[in-house]
Amino acid sequence: MSGRHTGRPSQGPAIRSLPKTLKLVARLAPRQLNDEIALAKVELKRKATQVGIAGAFFGVALVFLALLVIALVVAAILGLATIMPGWLAALVVAAFFLLIVAIAALIGIAKFKKAMPLVPEDTIRGIKHDLGIAKEGSEFDESILDPNSPAAKAAKAEKEAAAEKAKAEKAAKEAAKEADAVKAPTEAELRSRLKRRRQHLTGVRDELGEQLDVKKQGQALLESANGKFQESKEFAAAKFADLGDSVPESLTERLAARWKDLAAFATAAVVFVVALRKLLKK
Repeated sequence: MSGRHTGRPSQGPAIRSLPKTLKLVARLAPRQLNDEIALAKVELKRKATQVGIAGAFFGVALVFLALLVIALVVAAILGLATIMPGWLAALVVAAFFLLIVAIAALIGIAKFKKAMPLVPEDTIRGIKHDLGIAKEGSEFDESILDPNSPAAKAAKAEKEAAAEKAKAEKAAKEAAKEADAVKAPTEAELRSRLKRRRQHLTGVRDELGEQLDVKKQGQALLESANGKFQESKEFAAAKFADLGDSVPESLTERLAARWKDLAAFATAAVVFVVALRKLLKK
């Protein structure tokens, strides 16, 4: 995986690599979230298959319910056959069902005709008229609102041509998209990738915790300052040794005392920061 950290950080204050670590976390977190979503889609697809199987069993139950109704009808016919011929009993039951069907159909047709037309034609025509005036003003041709007028037919043909063109463009885009589409990872690949990235994120999080540890960073800064102090002390001692008697012997001691004061000040600052952090945590 690109950008994966291996090994221990280099010596010195690790806080210098904090921006790089935060950038790595910002890059890995969206990938982890995308794979989690893809895994959720796979699980939902599997559950949808299970629901489909359950629906199939419900369909079988409905079929047998229909057979039950048929059996009840047959039982009714056989019951009537005890007091009349069988064929006459079947005709009586069929006539009863036919009567129910006819009554329901007549009521449905009457209700449907009463509801016609299904859309408010006058209102829609008025809205189209107002929109046409708003777009074209006095140049708007009112005859276009009549479906049988030549202007309406021409506008309809133009609209259909535009729709066909848009449909063809959409089909071409979908074909290009399918050609460029990347094969979706399998469930096993998603789980393996999630596991590896989770381990990577764990290591990055631990490293981030070390980088944000004020105590450790203060110690690293103190060690770095002490190292610089020792180097400066040795360099100054060598220079003053070359100067000879022209330089007072106490100058080196004063410089060392000054560096010690600076080191003590840095140590006190680190202790203050650590104490302040503990106080804020409480």
